[in-house]
Amino acid sequence: MRVLLANPESKVWSSRKQIPLGLGYLAAVLRDNGHDITIFDAAVEDEPFGQFLDRHDFQMVGVTATTPLIYEAWKMAEAAKQRGAITILGGAHLTIMPMESMEKPFVDFVAVGEAEDTLLELVTDIETTGGTNYGAIAGLVWRDGSGTAIMNRPRVLDNKIDRFPYPAHDLFKIDRYTNLQPLTDGLDPHARSFIIMTSRGCPYKCNFCSKPVTGDTWRMRSVDDVIGEWRWLVHDLKATEIGVTDDIWNMDLTRAKELCRRLIEEGLNTVPWVTVHGMKVNHTDLELFQLMKAAGCKRVGFGVESGDEYILKKVIRKSQTLDMVREAFKNARAAGLQTMGFFIFGMPEETAETMDKTIEFALELDPELANFMIAAPFPGTRMYDLLEKHGNIFSHDWQDFAIHDQKARFQIGDLDPQLVEQKWHEAYRRFYLRPNRLAQRLMSKDTWINAPERLNDARRMFFSKKKAHGVPALGAKEGAYQ
Repeated sequence: MRVLLANPESKVWSSRKQIPLGLGYLAAVLRDNGHDITIFDAAVEDEPFGQFLDRHDFQMVGVTATTPLIYEAWKMAEAAKQRGAITILGGAHLTIMPMESMEKPFVDFVAVGEAEDTLLELVTDIETTGGTNYGAIAGLVWRDGSGTAIMNRPRVLDNKIDRFPYPAHDLFKIDRYTNLQPLTDGLDPHARSFIIMTSRGCPYKCNFCSKPVTGDTWRMRSVDDVIGEWRWLVHDLKATEIGVTDDIWNMDLTRAKELCRRLIEEGLNTVPWVTVHGMKVNHTDLELFQLMKAAGCKRVGFGVESGDEYILKKVIRKSQTLDMVREAFKNARAAGLQTMGFFIFGMPEETAETMDKTIEFALELDPELANFMIAAPFPGTRMYDLLEKHGNIFSHDWQDFAIHDQKARFQIGDLDPQLVEQKWHEAYRRFYLRPNRLAQRLMSKDTWINAPERLNDARRMFFSKKKAHGVPALGAKEGAYQ
């Protein structure tokens, strides 16, 4: 079957270009089973989606979407359906709210959860039986003869993830993916940046975090399988930078160290790599960071979230303490690694005092990069359920749920949304407008090469809008992850 897999474009980070790895896995599985696969990532394409469809003939179009991008995904599905293609949607938002999309006449199917096997079984059934066994495909939502949407049994998460082929990186315009970390890194126009996932899922249950696809489990690939892919990226695909994009790649400390040792032994430490998401501070020690440095790691990120112990433990339910965070930053620096911290503002029960503590903690830790985010209540999270019952979510327009945007999205108790936005801007000003930080940015080639984008970033981060979406006018990450 001729299948197109598509990814909508995010409007939040204009310079971020990261491979949609989930599509790479789906494409590889389908292609290994004899199907003709094309990938369209709107973030790097030169032509509109409809125009692209007019130049090709696809029998099926699959679109992936997180919550903020669901509207763009619907537009893509509608365009594909108008041209006669079978349509299927999948991804984080679809896993949480599959029936919402099945209300759209241009959506034929929804894949819930990890979709490699679901999509392959669907394509096989359509080709071999004309679509008579939809009800037997775990993880699929479909319509019966009367048009009623049917949700099949959930697909059990597979612990044997080594069986999946490496992502089909050759189907991406790889020379256009030049930035593994949004906003703060320079863009190398000649980079070949790849991402790799060494494990799936996270067992922790932070109240802002939505992990609908991979679930509350942690399933690791074997070190041999990861090294095989890493070797392929370095030697065959000529990677110049690699990003480890696991939710929590260092869950098993012994495995993480073994992976680093193997990278060193095999000479794969010549290509720099970073952890794209936040590592767990309580699964680290000095030896791990020293091994990471020797293995070619350039930068590590940590999910700090808050500088207030009560918010951290009782509200977010983060399984770490501030002293654990301090120790991790100290050890990472001692090993010669750059550090990055993720911080959240506007959690339920926050006050000016707790948010000030977060700012002060960020200044104390002083990472090379600090990402400040305003909490977003993604559906499927404990925070969303709490706010549905006891708070006021200003908007159910899913486009408002981008975690790096500058707006508060809810009010609960005495939490003042204006104050949240003010503290978010204050955090960026106090952290990045210090003389040493200003000097670093002014000396950065990226600042001048990408001056319009950097000026826009500065306006958005440092200065409040006169009026925020959904909240009263102001006077003169990640906050939720999906």
